[in-house]
Amino acid sequence: MKNMCVAHRGFSGKAPENTLAAVRMAIALPFVRWMEIDVQLTKDGVPVVIHDFSLDRTTNGHGKVKNMDYEHVRRLDAGSWKGRAFRGERVPSLKEVLELASGRLRLNIELKTSGDMYPGLEQAVIDLVNSHGMRDEVVLTSFDAGALQRIKELDPRFRTGLIYDSRSGDPARKLKELDCSFLSISFDRLNPGLAKLLAGRGIRVMAWTVNKAKEMRRLAAMHSEIMICTNRPDIWGDTFLEA
Repeated sequence: MKNMCVAHRGFSGKAPENTLAAVRMAIALPFVRWMEIDVQLTKDGVPVVIHDFSLDRTTNGHGKVKNMDYEHVRRLDAGSWKGRAFRGERVPSLKEVLELASGRLRLNIELKTSGDMYPGLEQAVIDLVNSHGMRDEVVLTSFDAGALQRIKELDPRFRTGLIYDSRSGDPARKLKELDCSFLSISFDRLNPGLAKLLAGRGIRVMAWTVNKAKEMRRLAAMHSEIMICTNRPDIWGDTFLEA
């Protein structure tokens, strides 16, 4: 079985997304070898793992991540919205997630940024990953071409990936322009021709976010190398791991 399972924001179907609880639940499944997480910077420059630019949806806080100090963010409840069992779960720092995942999961770290929203984000992430000896265990991805270019300028040894969600354009050309070896693409944008073309060029393709067994099987039939990113790695297991 080559269509690897990627836990989207951890095991986010069962635990609050991008929390240590979600990471631990993903690690507990032996067939989960990859995890996707999102990283932003607090006002005082600490990389934290959270998807939205606002704190409102997944915490009991309000306002923009970039306007809050780390000490404020870490006191917020990032679990109660998912259920009482997760009350008190926190927004983790990237450092905490790296320490938990090291040697257990490879990471697709999405840099959530646009333009000059987060000066220093790329350097902060690179420094943390390198300090944990995990450069070969991660791919740094982003929608933002500037962020991907800055990563290559700061440390060209890092593998980078473009996140692509357009119905038009040429993702293969864009990948070449940005010197990326990884494509993160919405599963409904992917077709057999593109999958075959990219595989032939040594590009790893991750399709997101796939939560139904039918779509997982369709992608697997399309190409054996497509990575399947899902909120429900348990469904991936039920689909591909026959007793």
